[in-house]
Amino acid sequence: MSPRTATDNLVHNYLFLRRAVGFLGIGLPFVLVFGKMVVDGGGLLNSISGYYYSGMRDVWVGVMCAIGVFLLSYRGYGRVDDIAGNIAAVAAVGVALFPTTPANGDRTDEIVGLLHLGFAAVFFLTLAFFCIVLFTKSDKEIPDARKPARNQLYVASGVIMLVCLALIVLCGLVFDDLTKDLYPALWLESVAILAFGVAWLTKGGTLLPDKPVTAGTRVTA
Repeated sequence: MSPRTATDNLVHNYLFLRRAVGFLGIGLPFVLVFGKMVVDGGGLLNSISGYYYSGMRDVWVGVMCAIGVFLLSYRGYGRVDDIAGNIAAVAAVGVALFPTTPANGDRTDEIVGLLHLGFAAVFFLTLAFFCIVLFTKSDKEIPDARKPARNQLYVASGVIMLVCLALIVLCGLVFDDLTKDLYPALWLESVAILAFGVAWLTKGGTLLPDKPVTAGTRVTA
């Protein structure tokens, strides 16, 4: 077996970062919901962000900060990828450090909650941009046969995130009294996070992978 080249190591490092982000995204809703039931008991909370005020606070903050670190370390095909990764990284950490407004919060809590909403919007919008615009690119003159299928999954994931974000705003502003007992924000945030995780796992080669990476082969598209 030939030793890994510097290019091979770079490829594996990028794939690891993408997979790590994907697994963290997919696992987060399940860990928070079921973890809270075990640690605190009781039922569901109104949103994923609301688990900050449960026994799962450290998990919530830790996972979002870890996603932020991975995104900050991520490098794509060009400067736009790097800038988008940095913006998403800052937004992920901002979501974790500026919690959503608690029940019966004061004016300061409301201001912090608005910052939370702003960071969350930037986070999901940037991730949707990754899926729809950046992930659909290729660095190969002749892309792998699975590239069209991956592109469809990327676009679908990005659209799902945008639709979920729009529905969260719509439910909160227009239909809050009618839908709050159904936990719309919790389910929509969970779906958006799962879509984000699936896209990054695909980009990391876990889903719909190319042929095995060999020496001198660049990162999967």
